[in-house]
Parts: sequence; C-alpha cells; structure tokens
Amino acid sequence: MSKPNNDTPLMQQHQAIKEKYPDAILLFRVGDFYETFGEDAVKTSQALGITLTKRNNGSASSLELAGFPHHALDTYLHKLVKAGYRVAICDQLEDPKQAKGIVKRGVTEMVTPGTTTNDKLLEHHSNNFLAGIHMNGDVWGAAFLDLSIGEFLVAEGSPEYIDKLVQSLKPSEIVYQRQFQKIFKETFGQKFYTYTLESWIFDEKYATESLLKHFQTHSLKGFGIDQLAAAIIAAGAVLQYVKDTEHPHLQHITSVQRIDREDHLWMDKFTIRNLELISNDPEKHTLLQVLDHTVSPMGARLLKRWMVLPLNNLQQIQQRLDLVAFFVEQAELRKQVQHQIKLCGDVERLVSKLPLKKINPREVLHLAKSLQHIAQIKTLTQNVTSVSPSQVEDTCKVKAINYLSRLSETLNSCEQIAETIVTYIEDNPPIQIAKGGTIRTGVHKDLDELKHIATSGKAYLIELQQKEMEATGINSLKVGFNNVFGYYLEVTNVHKNKVPDTWIRKQTLTSAERYITPELKTYEEKIIGAEEKIIQLETQLFDQLLLQLQDYIAPIQTNGQTLATIDVLLCFAEVAIQNKYKKPEMHSGIELQITAGRHPVIEQYLPAGEKYIDNDIHLDIATQQIIILTGPNMSGKSALLRQTALITLMAHMGSFVSATSAHIPLTDKIFVRVGASDNLSAGESTFMVEMNETASILHNATNKSLVLLDEIGRGTSTYDGISIAWSMVEHLHNSPQRPKTLFATHYHELNDIEQSLANVKNFHITHKEIGNKIIFLRKMEAGGSTHSFGIQVARMVGMPPALITRAEEILKQLEAKAIQTPAQKIKTATTNQWQLSIFDTHTEAFQRIRTLLHSLDINRLTPVEALLKLNEIKEILK
Repeated sequence: MSKPNNDTPLMQQHQAIKEKYPDAILLFRVGDFYETFGEDAVKTSQALGITLTKRNNGSASSLELAGFPHHALDTYLHKLVKAGYRVAICDQLEDPKQAKGIVKRGVTEMVTPGTTTNDKLLEHHSNNFLAGIHMNGDVWGAAFLDLSIGEFLVAEGSPEYIDKLVQSLKPSEIVYQRQFQKIFKETFGQKFYTYTLESWIFDEKYATESLLKHFQTHSLKGFGIDQLAAAIIAAGAVLQYVKDTEHPHLQHITSVQRIDREDHLWMDKFTIRNLELISNDPEKHTLLQVLDHTVSPMGARLLKRWMVLPLNNLQQIQQRLDLVAFFVEQAELRKQVQHQIKLCGDVERLVSKLPLKKINPREVLHLAKSLQHIAQIKTLTQNVTSVSPSQVEDTCKVKAINYLSRLSETLNSCEQIAETIVTYIEDNPPIQIAKGGTIRTGVHKDLDELKHIATSGKAYLIELQQKEMEATGINSLKVGFNNVFGYYLEVTNVHKNKVPDTWIRKQTLTSAERYITPELKTYEEKIIGAEEKIIQLETQLFDQLLLQLQDYIAPIQTNGQTLATIDVLLCFAEVAIQNKYKKPEMHSGIELQITAGRHPVIEQYLPAGEKYIDNDIHLDIATQQIIILTGPNMSGKSALLRQTALITLMAHMGSFVSATSAHIPLTDKIFVRVGASDNLSAGESTFMVEMNETASILHNATNKSLVLLDEIGRGTSTYDGISIAWSMVEHLHNSPQRPKTLFATHYHELNDIEQSLANVKNFHITHKEIGNKIIFLRKMEAGGSTHSFGIQVARMVGMPPALITRAEEILKQLEAKAIQTPAQKIKTATTNQWQLSIFDTHTEAFQRIRTLLHSLDINRLTPVEALLKLNEIKEILK
C-alpha cells in the first residue's frame, strides 16, 4: 500500500515499518499513546470497543485512527491476541528529548497466541505451547515449545500419533508449511490458531544447524533426537518462527526432550474426549478437577501432562506409587513441604523472564525467596532420606525414600545468587525499576550519596543557611531557587556590605541582591537531576544483577521441574486421603481385577447423603475376556465403563485409585467409545463418527489393551445395529490380539453370544420394578438383561402420560407379532453357517444380497471390509 510523497515523516516511518509486518496489527508508539492507522485501526476499534476517528495525515485523504494510553498496553494487548490477531509492538528506541528529527522507532516484540510471555495472556495452570508440524509422507514431525517456561518437546510418528499429541497438548498456535493447508485441515480440523511458513524453512540441514547453533553443541545425540529427521525439521521451524516474531533472547530454552510413544499409555483423541479428563468449561465436571490439589502452577501444569500422557513403564509407575504411599503416611512432612512449595510460586515462569529482560525487581526478590524455600524443602526431604535402608523393613518404603532422595539431590538452592539478590534488593521494591527505591543502601557508594542528597536536601540547605548566617552575621540571609540561576543566597540591601568577596553576584533586585557560592554550586550540581541519576544507576545495578542470574537459569529450571513432580505426588497423597483411594497393585500380566470400584468424578458430585454404588470388574483373556453389559437406560452402564478406564488411567499416572483394591495390568492402550456425537461440520453423521472411532479401535488394539464400548450400532437401524454389535464382539473375541473388553449395550439380544463364545460373559445392572416404576440399584451382577425399560425411563423424565400409555399399547402389539428375535436368527461365524432370516422375502433385492453374502470369505474379511460390505447391502435396499 503505497502512500503519496506528501505524507508526514511520521506516517512515512509508520508505512515503512508496517510493510515489514503486513499481517499483524501494528501498535505504533507516539508519545504516551499506542496508535493504529488504517485497517489496523478499524480492527483495533472493533476488537477493543474504542473510538475510531479520522485524521488528515498530510495528504488529501483522511486516515482511520484508533489508540490507547501506553500504560494500558497489557489490558488491550490481551484483548487483541484473544481476538485472534498477531500484534507487532513498535516502540520509541530513543529519548524524544535527545532525538534529532523524527524519533527512531522499531518493533520490539511480536505477540501471537503461541509466543506470548505476558502474564495476563497466560493461563498459569496450563502450558502455552507453540507447535510446529512437519507433514511428509507416512512419518510426520511435531515440536512443542512453551516460550513462557522454556520447555521444548519433539516427537515423530504417524499422522494419527501426531494428531493425538496435538489434541492432548492443545497448543495455542501451530505453524506448518504453507503448501500443506488442505492436509492440515483434513487432519487437525479448523479449531486451532495457525500460521503458515515458507517451504525453505522445512529443510533438515537448515533445521539441524539452527538447533546446533542455539544449543551450542556439535551434535543432537545428547538430546536423543539425532535420528528423528521429521521432528528436527518441526523444531527448526518453531525456532525460526520465534525469532521472526522478535524473540531473540532464548537462553532459557536449555534443552529439547523427546516424546516416545512407547513410553506412554496410548489414548486416542476420541478416548480423551469421551473420558472427560480435561475441559475448559468450568461448569463441566472432569477428572482434573477431582485430582488437582496441587499448590503450585508448575504442579498443575505437570498434572495435566501426566493425565494425557500417562506412563507405560512399570518401574516408573511403581516408584511414583511408592512415594505417594510414603507421603500418605507422613502427614507432617506432607504439610510442611506443600507449604514451602506454595511459597515458591511459579519458579519456571519467573526464571524464564530473565533472558527476555521482562522480570521486575519484585519478581527478582521473589525468585530469591523461592530459592530460600527450596533450601528448606531440600533440608526437609534430606532429613527423611538420611534414614538408612537397613532401618526400614518395608521394601516399598525403601524404594520411596530412595526416589525422594534422588529428587532432593536435583534441588539447588543457589545460595550465592539468592544471598546477592537479598543484599541488593529492598524488602519491598517497586514493580517498575523506573519508580526508584529498588537497590538497598550500602550496595553502591555513589548511589547512597545521591539518595542522601535527594532525601535530605532541605536539611542540607537549612544547615548551609545557618552556617553562612553565623559566618557573615547576616541574620536575614535566605536560600532560594529559580530555574534561571538555580540555588542562590539572597541578601537584603541593608546587609550587602557584609557579603564575602568569594560570593558571586548573580541578580540585583529592588531591595536585595542574589549570590552564589562555590559550595552552593557544587551542591546544586549534585541535587539537580539526582532523582534521574538514581534511576539510571539503579537500572544499571539491576541489569548487572540480571546478568549474574543468567548463569543460574538451568539449575533454577531444574528446581521448577523437581518441585512440580513433588507437588503432583503430594497432591495424589492428599486426594487419596480425602477420597479414600487405595494403592493399586500394578503387574506385567493380563488380568484386570477391580474390587468395589467407584467413578472418581461422579462420586464427588452426588447429592448430599447419597452414596455411590461400587462394583467389581474382572477381565482376563483366559476366562472372561469380554463382558457384555446390559441393563436399563440410565442405569449406570456408561458410568461403569468410564470408571474402569479412569481407574486404569489413574494407576498409570501413579495415583491411588477409587476402589477398595485394584489389580491393574500394565496397559498399552485404552480405547473408550462412549456416547454419540456428530461431526456435522465435516459432513459426518453420528453413525459415521461412531464407525470411524470403532475402526480405529479394531486396527490398534492389542492383548494389553483395554477396550470399552458403549451402545455400538445405535446410530443406525435396529437390525443393522445388532448385526454390527454382534460381529464386533465376535471379531474382538476371535482376533489374535484379544483385548480385554467391556461392551455395554441396550441390545439385550446380544446375550445369546455367551452360549457360543467361551470368553464372553453376560452381566447386567440390577433394578427393581414396583408397579410401572423402575428403581435402579446400579449393581452389576452375572447374567443378561431381557428388557430395556425405555418406556419406564420416558415416564421417569416426565413424558406426557398419554404418550406413555400409547407407547405401551404399541409395544404390546409389536411383541405379539414378534415370533423370533433377530438375534435368534443369527448363527455365529464359528459354525460357518450364516443365515439372516430377515431377508427371507423373495425379492430381487434380497436375492442379490444372498448372492453377495454367500460369496464372502468370512474368515478373511477385515472389519473395515465388513463395514463396507454392510454399506453396500444398505445401498441395495434403498
């Protein structure tokens, strides 16, 4: 957008800077205001609700203008970024008083959702990840950088795996190669804030060089990512984007960590959604709400990570559980350590402000206080871990003490710098260094003298006046000040003959003379501008202190990570005590045995006085691989499925579980298909979504997986639904993987499967019928249910009585006509005899279907092929 030559110098400067940041709102500092012009002004006024005006910029046309005071930047910046805008902050780079001509200006920071470090833009209990995605063939790379704490994670794998990580870590912004916009939207949808980059950035050699230069190493082997080409490219793209957005100071990014799929229990995005683990909606009850008793932002962030990326390593899980058990017993230690961690605040984000030079004096002092609290935590934990293993009989307790000892050893109180800070900084410093009063007396001689002059100037003048009065005998002597001569001594004409020769006359008045003395001139030079000199000197000393702190970034970051780990484990102990959770027994076998299990979320939100009905679950490939769970609608089938998954998940996080006892096998994957949901924006119906999720389960489940399916097939017709549900049970039972499965259904016809498949067992949720009413007992017992009680449920929720009566009449008519149920007409695949008698009508369409079914080799048919054939049959029937 070119401007006429008669633009003012200011607008020419604005234009030149704006051309470098065409896709961002440019906040242009003019005096005490940040101004926006043209299209930026229109967008800004709409987003912030501020007045849009017009000004003549020197040309014939007028230009839109919107602005706000510079001191309100944080408030308005927050709103602009939340509205989805990239914001370039253009500041004055020199003092306007000393500038010759137009003041020099430049962009000092580009703020985007993924690169912000502003406290008002950050959620303290959540990471603020900027993600980079490299899409290339079958192996994709991903990098996740939280600039606010310096955490850098990378991974690579299938598109499905990268999608799972993106859905789990929920980055605030994603950057990717511009040419892959269609593939990105197809894979990740359109709910993420994104920015596309040029293809040259996504080059392995260039990315590797960028990482090596940043970390100042000769190889990436030390980080364990040297063989992850796709991940390296994604990480390089993230670093490039951060630098492009005016973030040159990245010394707090001290390492990069690899996320390995094999290290974590796998949950796809459907499972994470269906289990309601985390939600941004405060009204929605989640597992995170129940478990989060952390006392620090660092612990809260780590707890979220553990929840979406639970462990799949038996030894690591066990050490967490052992330490939680130890903390449960050590009430006093637990209370003391929690208190000290709480006082530490957000160490991770505080220390990450150092290289950015965005840390204020009050935060620096808090950082020193945090280091002192860390020293106390180290002392508390070392007192416990100093116990000799020979003095402890419990093996688990010995392991817990050893683990706590290792954690304690990583804590570094950085005593020298903590002491320096406390020595330098006043007890109650200002937030802004420009306010003065930051550096203590005794730190710097010149500063002390300036402070003395600034604070005791009046007393000095009175002292000087008294001294000169005594020396000269001029009783009416006065000390005064004006902007022309500065400080002066005023003598009335009556006494001017007493003035010493060393005084210099500066001004003659009608009745008096004004003089200066060498001493007064020297003092004047000191006192005038003393406040300004104090600010300059304090700023200089503060910057020197920050420079010393740079050397301590890595150990303080390690402190933050260790405190977060201890905080979460203490949190697990606290929750276990409050909610009566028990330590699960983890093992490397297959059997899952939960005794008196409870849903950890639902039980917390029951009406006062109501007790949650617990249930036992036993799954074992050898005897009871699949449970078909039937029961009335609203009886609690879905809750039972979810609690089984949540208990398993909690155990893999290292938490105690909501059960009397739990024998939990090391699980590689949890799949949960619960409830119905449409994806209409992508053109997918409830049934299509259900089939997509189910297909993912069938392709990825192993013998160490836990599969929980609820109401599969209800998104289509009854006969189709029964057929799909039946065939799924058979497939899961007969597949080589044979995953442990809970299958809840309202198709009570599926109870017949138990007779033909050895490891399928029927259970139902008990109830009582009193007249036309039904009372749910919510207890699981062996045997299948024969009724769905849909009409009774309709009555319970308040359907009109006339509607209920008519429904009962229709039900009786249908039951009278039903000679044989669809399930009774099905013979399982094990008999190699398939006959679907619902197609007995001799029509041409049904004959085509018979021919199609007879041509199929059932034993070689994959689940996906079966679904496609089923869809083909539906098309024939249309």
